[in-house]
Amino acid sequence: MDAVHRGTCFCGAVEIEASGEPLETGFCHCSSCRSYSGAPLTAFILWKAEQVRITRGAGLVGRFNKTGMSERHFCSRCGGHLMSGHPTLGLTDVHAAILPSIPFHPTIHLNYAETVLPMHDGLPKLRDFPVEAGGSGEVVEE
Repeated sequence: MDAVHRGTCFCGAVEIEASGEPLETGFCHCSSCRSYSGAPLTAFILWKAEQVRITRGAGLVGRFNKTGMSERHFCSRCGGHLMSGHPTLGLTDVHAAILPSIPFHPTIHLNYAETVLPMHDGLPKLRDFPVEAGGSGEVVEE
């Protein structure tokens, strides 16, 4: 039986559920994620889109799509960030703090060429995205 992980927005009105095993965990350093979150990077857990669903409060979920690549989901009541869908890739990344039952063990840094917070953790640091996601796949130095 697949593991099921549940989490909520900041106020608890919206609940999401992710089932099975995530594909990847890591950090994104892109300027869009930084601007949206108000933080120097974001921590994500990446899933196949069909593994993530809204189980409560769907009518409260706001969406914003700035670039066409990422549809950001948030609670319209509290503003709490939930996840970002990537429809062209069939993937959804959930903000790591939303799913507290998953130990966060990052494996990669994305968009490290845009970092404002250099990190020396020995993890691979991609200039942008993996080739499979339309990026260069180029690894940059810490």
